[in-house]
Amino acid sequence: MKKLLAIMVILGALSIGWGQVGGNFAAPRGATAGSEQIADAFRDHQSGIQVTGEGVVSNVLSDDNDGRRHQRFILRLASGQTLLVAHNIDLAPRIASLETGDTVAFNGVYEWNSKGGVIHWTHHDPRGEHQAGWLEHDGRTYQ
Repeated sequence: MKKLLAIMVILGALSIGWGQVGGNFAAPRGATAGSEQIADAFRDHQSGIQVTGEGVVSNVLSDDNDGRRHQRFILRLASGQTLLVAHNIDLAPRIASLETGDTVAFNGVYEWNSKGGVIHWTHHDPRGEHQAGWLEHDGRTYQ
């Protein structure tokens, strides 16, 4: 009985120490953290939030040519949420070879809408007043 009690005390001490010393093996915060941030912003109807994430192209849309021109496509995040990406092609290069099923990483500003939201500011700011965003596709960065 004393051996069993001693083993239980040792195991208990080890588990407490493990939690304090570094037994937390959570996944690195990256695209998953971005998806969570975007999901929170969508749920709370928030806009104007700088976000980073990654998704799969579910639809390539025609360019928006009213005013400043934007390349548009829909991304589906790992969470299932969809986002419209509006990439200003007057300030940054277009992704010429973009196709449904491609993976695109992004950094830009999230704006809420009822369909999942919009990501814009995926480019540099020529005035230097706004955090630069970007898109990444097939190892190339567009900004």
